[in-house]
Amino acid sequence: MHKIPFNKPSFTGKELEYIQDAILNKWHISGDGYYTKKCQELMEKKFSAKKVLLTTSCTHALEMAAMLLDLKEGDEIIMPSYTFVSTANACMLRGAQPIFVDIRKDTKNIDENLIEEKITDRTKAIVPVHYAGVACEMDQIMQVAKKHKLYVIEDAAQGVSSKYKNKYLGTIGTLGCFSFHETKNFICGEGGALVINDERFIERAEIIREKGTNRNKFFRGEVDKYTWVDIGSSYLPSDLLAAFLYAQFEKIDEITHIRKRIYNRYLQSFEDLSKEQNIEVPFIPEDCESNYHMFYILLKSEEVRHKLIESLRAKDITSVFHYVPLHTSPMGKSLGYKEGDLPVTEIISKRLIRLSFFKDLTIEEQECIINCVKSFVNTGKALTK
Repeated sequence: MHKIPFNKPSFTGKELEYIQDAILNKWHISGDGYYTKKCQELMEKKFSAKKVLLTTSCTHALEMAAMLLDLKEGDEIIMPSYTFVSTANACMLRGAQPIFVDIRKDTKNIDENLIEEKITDRTKAIVPVHYAGVACEMDQIMQVAKKHKLYVIEDAAQGVSSKYKNKYLGTIGTLGCFSFHETKNFICGEGGALVINDERFIERAEIIREKGTNRNKFFRGEVDKYTWVDIGSSYLPSDLLAAFLYAQFEKIDEITHIRKRIYNRYLQSFEDLSKEQNIEVPFIPEDCESNYHMFYILLKSEEVRHKLIESLRAKDITSVFHYVPLHTSPMGKSLGYKEGDLPVTEIISKRLIRLSFFKDLTIEEQECIINCVKSFVNTGKALTK
């Protein structure tokens, strides 16, 4: 058996055709060109979103969201610690401070029942992170936000095309942020999008994304020249990346169907081990529709996880653990957090392992991974503490 990577970028077949079209037909290959507009229109229609703007990354979409909400020094933003650093950096770059909340054991999402107790007169927004493409409990989060007059920024980096009660993730809060990094379901190497669900922010979002200028108004003929009117940066991806991404979006349902099949094969194969409580598998609530972004298992302890990773590596299979909790990182500790503050987050982060998952993962490759994991667990090594 050849080496099985953790991730492999997947293609639909038309990426190069569309990139060539963008070049040969002399479409604008810089930002906001022909394919950028096609991608945005497709997402707006598919997800029933008021406005979608492609960005250079989900990180930059989060930073734009922070600018739109005018975050400043002294503001507090509630979010899980079990997330990527960009979630926290976006607010800290504006001088605001992340307030970390523990996660649920079942979905690994922010525990909606712990949010309200963290709210102070300095709280400006809540940032639910939809882990593994499974929705947070958005009804309760939105109710808390409405009660305390807070904004909600959905970090849906992993949740593009997932749903909560038949609503697409990223379209429920004030703003939503997507990722099209090569490890995600729909990719263009590096890229993201900002979803704007409150029309008050659309015009300013266009300005911030265009270096703080009203350039979009100029191209629409609304002003006779464009100039600097606000803060901003260059958050526009090349139209060549958008051309690549558009080929992916044309196959969005097909890609999701294939990933669902891979996910279910893992789930069914580990059913017995899960029932015997030797491992834990992902959970999707009934009112959620997943995009099947990843498959993970939880082992008995950090030591067992390390041994499984090493066992798989010896067979040329790459597996990885996921986030180091932000509150236990050097930066988190500098903010006053310490080990023990968020017990569920800490234990989950030590026990969770992500298995290889990409669209072109073959049945043969997946069966090899499954058999290696089952063999490791069944030897009794996984029960060592």
